[in-house]
Amino acid sequence: MKTRRLGKTNLQVSEIGFGGEWLERHPEEESIELIRYASSKGINILDCWMPDPKSRTIIGEGIKDNREQWFIQGHLGSTWKDGQYYRTRDLNYVKPAFEDLLTRLQTDYIDLGMIHYVDAEEEWEQIQTSDYLNYVMELKRKNIIRHIGISSHNPRVAVKAAGSGYIEMILFSVNPAFDMLPASENLDELFVEEFPGDLKGTDPDRALLYKTCEENDIGITVMKGFAGGRLFDEKQSPFGVRLTPVQCIHYALTRPAVSSILCGYDTKEQIDTAVSYETAEEAKKDYASVLATASLHPYKGQCTYCGHCKPCPTAIDIAMVNKFYDLATMQEKIPESIQSHYELLEHHASECVGCKGCESRCPFEVKIADRMVKAAELFGI
Repeated sequence: MKTRRLGKTNLQVSEIGFGGEWLERHPEEESIELIRYASSKGINILDCWMPDPKSRTIIGEGIKDNREQWFIQGHLGSTWKDGQYYRTRDLNYVKPAFEDLLTRLQTDYIDLGMIHYVDAEEEWEQIQTSDYLNYVMELKRKNIIRHIGISSHNPRVAVKAAGSGYIEMILFSVNPAFDMLPASENLDELFVEEFPGDLKGTDPDRALLYKTCEENDIGITVMKGFAGGRLFDEKQSPFGVRLTPVQCIHYALTRPAVSSILCGYDTKEQIDTAVSYETAEEAKKDYASVLATASLHPYKGQCTYCGHCKPCPTAIDIAMVNKFYDLATMQEKIPESIQSHYELLEHHASECVGCKGCESRCPFEVKIADRMVKAAELFGI
């Protein structure tokens, strides 16, 4: 299993992670074994947003024999009230729920303490001067939570978090369908039956989020990478075509700043499917050809960093050059971090010979040679 650095946390997390929300569906022993099986496959990051006792107990039993090998995303503000999930910032609920999390997970620390589910900009602002945030900071000072993260579905909130100075990573919903949608404070709008007909390519707010995270060294872990399974069904997919789990995983892992995609599992076979990404041939990962020829909302003309342009006769990593170019052109002055990342590439856009072999392979009909000229001018090399 390959690992990636999770931004400024410096944690090396597995590319394929474990989203724990389905664990309570099954008998405890089956779900405990599922966690242990995932660990045996190299998965080392697990999200526990769930407040229910059964899910938390299962996770505790599943990780207790190798707790130090796991990175746990534990959420503050996801509580259990009258037998139901209750999202709140009220410390009368938040503190007992977090203490319960530690107890049931059989641990005295949480690697990634998550400010749970903030989609409203007003709520984000309120949190900044709240007793709730003071509590989170206190836990960080005591090293009970090692790093502070946030979960959100709204790119505008996530951008504010990425620029806050104290948020170190973000759990965010990423897939090619959601990436087209405009920012919203209503999660249900991500799951509308029919997308507006004029949607095409990555929405500017989401592009800004990727840029801001890359620039500020904020790692992203991915939730809802399959859009709730909708992308596996051509009748439900907004593109009118189906994608495979491996294709969805590859899309998520080729977004800027993304470190890991957290998938939900019911069976060991589903874990095997996700982990098969690590050894899959490029043709199996190829989401680009599918999206480029989709009957609805095709990504024509926009680089998605898929890598179809390879090989380059001068060994330019075209996808990475395009990624840094897109990130740099989103503001008036090139961020120093982006300039530095570009300069560290082994080969640069100025080495392009203009053969356009890459363009013949690009499923999105991107004018790559022209972009190489522009990138060389922009970065000065």
